[in-house]
Amino acid sequence: MDVLEELDVFYRAWRGEKGYIGLTELGAIIPYFAVCKTARPKVIVQYAIHAREYITTYIGMMQAADFIERGKRGRVYFIPAVNIDGIAEALYGDKTYKANARRVDLNVNFDARWGQGAKNVREKAAENYIGEFPFSESETRALRDFTLLVKPDMTVSYHSKGEEIYWEFFQGEKERARDYRVAKAVSDTTGYPLKSAGVSSGGYKDWCIEKLKIPALTIEVGSDELSHPIGREFAEEIFNKNRDVLRVITEML
Repeated sequence: MDVLEELDVFYRAWRGEKGYIGLTELGAIIPYFAVCKTARPKVIVQYAIHAREYITTYIGMMQAADFIERGKRGRVYFIPAVNIDGIAEALYGDKTYKANARRVDLNVNFDARWGQGAKNVREKAAENYIGEFPFSESETRALRDFTLLVKPDMTVSYHSKGEEIYWEFFQGEKERARDYRVAKAVSDTTGYPLKSAGVSSGGYKDWCIEKLKIPALTIEVGSDELSHPIGREFAEEIFNKNRDVLRVITEML
């Protein structure tokens, strides 16, 4: 089975809360799963917003199943595959493809200093195209609307690769101290260093920090020595490094 088939099986077997946050540009459902231990804190974790990074979809399913068993507190929403159309292209077409079906890079399509990133492009492409305007895509609107509905205390975005964590986006002094405390705890549990994203903008993390005023992390998984797309055989190793991330977050917030 490919990753989308595994996700479908996982969705059908899930006995807890589940549903979908919206539809992709080609009409596929974008599923989510929720694990509730306590009413708060609420955390949204999203994966595979970039097509070729679907190794993170496996991690999302593994983390959801693990949090049922090992989570102590919090309500965590898992969105294992935001960019389902793009994943299909990466599986059966261009394996290094990042964008959605309309050749928009979804992680530069959010209303957070949109279009100001150093690598942004303004024509349709396999990566880095910002779209016609913020939230021009079905997938980014779905993730935005679901986030506004849930009102999370924090969000986490899983990407690949590089084994590093991004947590900054023009926070004020008070928010920066708050966000650093959580980011440092996640860094300590994963072994991934904290990094500055430099001149980057328009991402989901960026939007959550700037517009919602909540902590948000981007966690890059998988060694930089690996090639895109990272193979399924590395999922267990990656999961083990990230196994305690959600427990640490929910027990700190």
